[in-house]
Amino acid sequence: MDEKLWHSHYPHEIPPSLNYDEKPLHAFLKESALSYPKKKALYFLGKELTYEELYAQAKKFASYLQELGLKKGDRVAIMLPNSPQSVISYYGSLMVGCIIVQTNPLYKERELEYQLKDSGAKVIVCLDLLLPIVTSVKEGTEIDHVIVTGIKDFLPFPKNLIYPFIQKKQQSKVVKPVQSNDTHLWSTVMAKSDSIVNEPDIDPKEDLALLQYTGGTTGHPKGVMLTHYNLVSNVQMSKAWLYKMKDSQEIVLGVLPFFHVYGMTVVMNFSILIGGKMILLPKFDVDDVLKTIEKQRPTLFPGAPTIYIGLLNHPDLGKYDLSSIEACMSGSAPLPVEVQEQFERITNGRLVEGYGLTESSPVTHSNLLWSKRVNGSIGIPWPDTDAKIMKTDTNEEAALGEVGEIVVKGPQVMKGYWNNGEETAKVLKDDWLLTGDLGYMNEEGYFFVVDRKKDMIIAGGYNIYPREVEEVLYEHEGIQEAVVAGIPDPYRGETVKAYVVLKDGYELTETDLDNFCRKYLAAYKVPKMYEFRTELPKTTVGKILRRKLVDEEREKQKKEQTI
Repeated sequence: MDEKLWHSHYPHEIPPSLNYDEKPLHAFLKESALSYPKKKALYFLGKELTYEELYAQAKKFASYLQELGLKKGDRVAIMLPNSPQSVISYYGSLMVGCIIVQTNPLYKERELEYQLKDSGAKVIVCLDLLLPIVTSVKEGTEIDHVIVTGIKDFLPFPKNLIYPFIQKKQQSKVVKPVQSNDTHLWSTVMAKSDSIVNEPDIDPKEDLALLQYTGGTTGHPKGVMLTHYNLVSNVQMSKAWLYKMKDSQEIVLGVLPFFHVYGMTVVMNFSILIGGKMILLPKFDVDDVLKTIEKQRPTLFPGAPTIYIGLLNHPDLGKYDLSSIEACMSGSAPLPVEVQEQFERITNGRLVEGYGLTESSPVTHSNLLWSKRVNGSIGIPWPDTDAKIMKTDTNEEAALGEVGEIVVKGPQVMKGYWNNGEETAKVLKDDWLLTGDLGYMNEEGYFFVVDRKKDMIIAGGYNIYPREVEEVLYEHEGIQEAVVAGIPDPYRGETVKAYVVLKDGYELTETDLDNFCRKYLAAYKVPKMYEFRTELPKTTVGKILRRKLVDEEREKQKKEQTI
């Protein structure tokens, strides 16, 4: 963005350009351990680790990997929920030059096998409960070693003694791994000395730190190649944006999963960079989050719209003190304005919408936390990030206010897709990343997303953007969650359908919602169909799976046609 435009509209605390450290990502952990050795780095279910302890355990993990024969460039898969082990194995692997492959613990055999095969991972770190799944697919992959850990490995006394009995009650078959040539217990790893045999030289701009697999809504997931420099630059942009956050003083709530690049950057890497204290929650549970906020007093709470919606609709919300929260950055899905305003009233903190994608490490835009923001906007590009709107039918830049595809360029943009030059060429054009999202920019440089290109509904020749309809639905006091999709229609091409979850105690009919929408939307945008559900399908970071609903609709129509 032009420097004059930047300074005319935005606060001087955020510079338009930064000097990024050309160092490996794991250097931040070493620096924080040297600067704040006795400061708390992690809190997990009552157990705390200082930066000194966290760094020492990451070194032990690194040393163990080298004894197993791993070297620079080898891939290490991490299949863990948010836990000390996920942080230790992440930074320990980077120390020896390995490339992280973050793996969702909810994956089934088919999904896991594909990712392990495609990445060529040689080691996987997993929970004991997941060992049967890993074992069932291991033979068809290049995995040589499995490192197994359990929740109890980081529980304080006496929870660590009680947990196995609780686990046994909850599981019909408790897995008890045994140390062998290819299976390694976490306790054995941590019993090693913390010396690293050989820490390789890292070229931050060329060497990969991460293979982050995309969601795979169409075709197979693709491995996004992110270098150390991609991740270092994005987390330093985060620090510039959160300029009121003080080094070694902040408490960051880790609800977003670290196996997703958003949680990895804005929670884990950011907290390590500033020497903050991370509160780790292995899964999102509304009661646990509310209790944790009241007891641990986090100041920074990155999340996703469904997380904030879940908290706002908890029947006992008023009983909890959420006043410690100073800043929240929402990502992964559009943030309804009603949710933003209500959450800010309750916490007195600031909640803003950001934007990004896996291919950009992930953040490219955000609204300003402590200066001018535009509700409904994704904000402005981050430092050193260029963005523009391109017409979808020609290779020309769109005019102000004109809808087109958002394209971005910056130091956080990926190197490409792993072993997939064809797909890389489709989205990287002269260093510009084609996001696949439709949006526009106003005269002040604020960007607005109207929808994914593939989610835009074309009904009867009209272009309809689901987000616009969803914003209206969220304004209804009885709606907790809503998503709008285009479903196949033989006459109009597509028909607008809304899927809604009602708040407890509310009863609404299709006619009620139709009358409400007609007050605020042109007739062609009003949903023609409504479906009431108790819940909506979501990803692990709370993003509603619109395409899954469309696929369900297609299958339903096929069955009806065969009857």
